[in-house]
Amino acid sequence: MASASDLYIGLMSGTSMDGIDAALVSFAGSQPELLATHTTHYGTTLRQRIIAASQNKANPDELGELDHQIGQLFAQAACAALELSGLTASQVTAIGSHGQTVRHQPRSAHPFSMQLGDPNIIVERTGIPTVADFRRRDLAAHGEGAPLAPAFHQAFFAHPDEDRCILNIGGIANISWLPGNSGQTTLGFDTGPGNALLDAWCQDQTGKPFDQNGRWASEGRIHQDLLNDLLSDAYFSLPPPKSTGKEKFNLQWLKTFLNRHPDATGADIQRTLLELTVTTITHQLPESGSLKIFACGGGVYNDELMNQLRRACAPCPVSITDELGIHAQWVEAIAFAWLAQQTMEKRPGNLPDVTGASGGRILGGVYWP
Repeated sequence: MASASDLYIGLMSGTSMDGIDAALVSFAGSQPELLATHTTHYGTTLRQRIIAASQNKANPDELGELDHQIGQLFAQAACAALELSGLTASQVTAIGSHGQTVRHQPRSAHPFSMQLGDPNIIVERTGIPTVADFRRRDLAAHGEGAPLAPAFHQAFFAHPDEDRCILNIGGIANISWLPGNSGQTTLGFDTGPGNALLDAWCQDQTGKPFDQNGRWASEGRIHQDLLNDLLSDAYFSLPPPKSTGKEKFNLQWLKTFLNRHPDATGADIQRTLLELTVTTITHQLPESGSLKIFACGGGVYNDELMNQLRRACAPCPVSITDELGIHAQWVEAIAFAWLAQQTMEKRPGNLPDVTGASGGRILGGVYWP
């Protein structure tokens, strides 16, 4: 039986901006144990407002209202997971809330990363200490503020005899390189769009928020000239550390390229965007003769995307993190539960070699009941 000091709730809403995953986790054993999970969806109108905010289309009043509304939903998600577990708030050490990123600009003249979801509301409604605002301390130490999950991946997925890559396919795709040779360094960075452009184009053309199982993409063909044009974006050739978001890879970015390729059909564009995700992942994988890839995030449920990824990575095997004992849907939420534990125990949560920070840092602020 886990003690109270081992129990944490992780709250995560990623760059797909579709809802909040809540995971109540025990860290009593050698692997995280999921005790309860819950997903709170945003709904169409709120999601559209969040996406608009991420594209710099929100005034201060709108940002303030979104911060409050998202905070209420994050609190709701945490309460739902707690209720499902049968535990009480006093048994949980802390909540780790990622918040909802609406702007991430680590390379601007004045670097920043903005997450909405007021942690004051979360702690007020749950009565549980809440750790939030994880990214800005790393930014203050001259890091990218992202990705943060590689530290968690290193702690629970690394294997001394095997080169592994953890591939998270959310709105943005990122990889964690976990070399089996202890003399090598764990690395991680955002490769570029994961589901972001696929979802945006599907919504724009069909009114549906995503392409179920990649069926629409499977009806199209790769438009090679368009793909080459998309791949010319400078982000893809940047060396790590690097991170990005929907403030860059969005519908407006895509349409600047589509104007040069008027012959491309809707389905062909969808298939080409899928190939863009696959290509930018595979071209940035580390060199290894025995690499094993384990995927997580919403992209693992896109059959066409996973089929094409396996084709492109062959003979390197592509599995999902379930095979390592952690369900692919819940890896990110569990990671922020673990990051909350790191903070509460006054341990660094970042990896300087990943983010580019000047050193390990205790991340986030703690909000007390």
